[in-house]
Amino acid sequence: MTPKLGSGREWTDPTCPVARTVDLVGDRWSLLIVRDAMDGAATFTEFQQRLGIARNILSDRLRRLVDHCILTTSTAPGSKRHTYELTETGQDLFTIVVALRQWGERHTFTDNEHHSTLVDRHGSPVAQLRTENREGKTVTAATTRVRKVGEHDASVAEA
Repeated sequence: MTPKLGSGREWTDPTCPVARTVDLVGDRWSLLIVRDAMDGAATFTEFQQRLGIARNILSDRLRRLVDHCILTTSTAPGSKRHTYELTETGQDLFTIVVALRQWGERHTFTDNEHHSTLVDRHGSPVAQLRTENREGKTVTAATTRVRKVGEHDASVAEA
């Protein structure tokens, strides 16, 4: 079972799942470390070389990601070096990373500008993500709302 990250923490907005997620992985370096872990980086040196991040910042972010159960560490027999691996919780961030990638492809590149492409293991590009309701219909910010904690749900009362 995946550990829950809620208890005993100070949250920016305790009842908002988005705020809690941003509190855990919302800074630039943390998400890029997660992205690179998904792409096979596993050692401090690999992360440092790929990201060009200062060693002290990398050390801090890796520690926080381990503390938040997003990464786990292991040490090879006879070695002092840690390797990092995404936990199930960390792997669950894949859809978020894909959503950020796809948003970036649409909004941060000119039409003729080259960029990396996410493909499946057979080389086929990954389809655009869609947010759907339980009936499979596409929903957007304009067709959804957030039900706040303690708010009465009229649809349940009518049933």
